[in-house]
Amino acid sequence: MGGKVWLVGAGPGDPELLTLRAHRLLRAADAVVYDRLVSPAIRRLIPARARRIFAGKAPGHHVLKQEEICTLLRELAGRYRTVVRLKGGDPVLFGRGGEEAAYLRRHGIDCEVVPGITAGAAASLAGIPLTHRDHTQHVTFLTGHARADGEERIDWEALARLGGTLVIYMGLGTLPQVSARLLAAGLPGSTPAALLEQVSQPGQRCHVTRLDRLAEAARRLRFRSPTLIVIGSVVALAETQDERPAEELLLEEARAWHLPA
Repeated sequence: MGGKVWLVGAGPGDPELLTLRAHRLLRAADAVVYDRLVSPAIRRLIPARARRIFAGKAPGHHVLKQEEICTLLRELAGRYRTVVRLKGGDPVLFGRGGEEAAYLRRHGIDCEVVPGITAGAAASLAGIPLTHRDHTQHVTFLTGHARADGEERIDWEALARLGGTLVIYMGLGTLPQVSARLLAAGLPGSTPAALLEQVSQPGQRCHVTRLDRLAEAARRLRFRSPTLIVIGSVVALAETQDERPAEELLLEEARAWHLPA
């Protein structure tokens, strides 16, 4: 009998934010295939006896192509009883876990998804609630990383009309283009926006700004991946390293750039 592949979400990085099932499976794993966004603290939970395979993807550099990862998981399931495919955040939210699950099932491999806390939800650790009765009742998750074929599938005008909270994953490299599209679609430049780096981890930092200064702030402050981008009025509730509330910081930045508040 073949083994089983578990597509496990590692959460945003803090091992205490792992689900109980994820922790149990990780400790019982015979083989673990992990991504770049899995934090060192969580990797230390992998048993020494387990086979470890790094399958990380950085912008412009993939250790293994997606097709190779799928083939690897199928081969490992033929050799080991418990195979864990460990992904940062949630495995099926911009993690390509859905593609891997479909591939494995097509090849008769038993697999199961173990959800994880996505980085977007972990924005609350910086004091940003994605929904709030006084601000918005809806939130939209989107990726700033285009498909390899370059096809545009995001309706920016619809997003601008919808408003609410926008949470952008993998958008640091394309932030100038994403910001420009949202502004061109009609989203006000004064819309509060935040950059969240290394959410839940020791290096976490949060910078509050406005949509029309977002790309410049990311460049000037040298934000690095993984950085989450949150846009919407809820950002004004963010906890910053400054003792003043985020609303005052936004006003100060607007005055510095001679922009309307």
